[in-house]
Amino acid sequence: MTLRYLSAGESHGKSLSAIIEGLPAGLEIRPERINELLKRRQGGYGRGGRMAIEADRVEFTAGLRNGHTLGSPLGLLITNRDWENWSKIMEPFAREDTREDSREDSVEASSESEMRRVTQPRPGHADLAGGQKYRQRDLRNILERASARETAMRTAVGGVAEEYLRVFGIRVQGRVAGVGRVSAASLDRIVDEDIYDNPFYCPDLNAVEAMKSAVDESKAAGDSLGGVVQVVAEGLPPGLGSHVHWDRRLDGRLAQVLMSIPAVKGVEIGLGFGGAVLPGSRVHDEIGYSPEKGYFRHTNRAGGIEGGITNGEPLVVRAVMKPIPTLYKPLASVDILTKELVSASIERSDVCAVPAAAIVAEAVVAWVLAAALAEKFGGDHIGETLANYRSYHEYVKEY
Repeated sequence: MTLRYLSAGESHGKSLSAIIEGLPAGLEIRPERINELLKRRQGGYGRGGRMAIEADRVEFTAGLRNGHTLGSPLGLLITNRDWENWSKIMEPFAREDTREDSREDSVEASSESEMRRVTQPRPGHADLAGGQKYRQRDLRNILERASARETAMRTAVGGVAEEYLRVFGIRVQGRVAGVGRVSAASLDRIVDEDIYDNPFYCPDLNAVEAMKSAVDESKAAGDSLGGVVQVVAEGLPPGLGSHVHWDRRLDGRLAQVLMSIPAVKGVEIGLGFGGAVLPGSRVHDEIGYSPEKGYFRHTNRAGGIEGGITNGEPLVVRAVMKPIPTLYKPLASVDILTKELVSASIERSDVCAVPAAAIVAEAVVAWVLAAALAEKFGGDHIGETLANYRSYHEYVKEY
């Protein structure tokens, strides 16, 4: 059984959509839980004005009946409420245009669209590199998809994955581990208290006020702040992923999806980069055994993965998010049409989106874990998958 999905949609387009293939029949889907994830992604301290416009909710358009999957492709849709303000700018088909000149991007634009043409690329964004690659003279054709807006659909898809994982007793939690120079106390387990009641989704309440001050200072300076997010998953069986080929290693797959989140520039699992300065005796996890627990590790410096395979301990991963590249005191750039030195374009943006990134990270990690579980235990119906899982669980207990 292989899980996969594709998504489509632009930041200011009419909607975001996705199709998930490979889900077994009989899986219960609770939209309210997925919508709660979407709400968290839009929350957090330091977000911009768009969050007051959008109120993301997922709509299921195919593959679902009476709250349960049918085994056919699952269709998802998130409508962009801001579309009404951008419909003339982002219209799919051009209007009549009497201009004599012709550009490489050849799509004739409406006057409204022409007014919002972007020719001044932002440092740190996909604007210039994407414009060169796709031969676009209006960089809006790049930034609309490169925008983190597309992660709303990734969050919804990850919410479906969490519905799947929940059947097997697997829990996933994303939270903030640091903002700017403020670091939270390390905590490598799922927190049962509602950490999403505070604006930084951080279990270390002592760090929250310091994070708030750091964001306020950055906003006053017209700057932006990055940080570190952490995802913990508990209840994973040993044996997800594989050592036999590079693209089946679970740690590699997790790193890839986390690095694909806009603005993420580094990923570590378990001890991560800290292991570079320690001797092996303080890096590797000694193995123990008891009749009650079976095999276990005395520590979890590996973060729950050894040799590209889950080892039964909690999965602990972190990702580093750079500051958002859209600044209200913009950096120097060059106009791609005139070649004049200019200040970079300003799009509506956040000062700090680290809390949102924690939710997106949770979603993409959940997707990889669900895909790995589906590969190992298969099944055309969720009951069949669960029976396979229970059989394996009994085998592992006796190993």
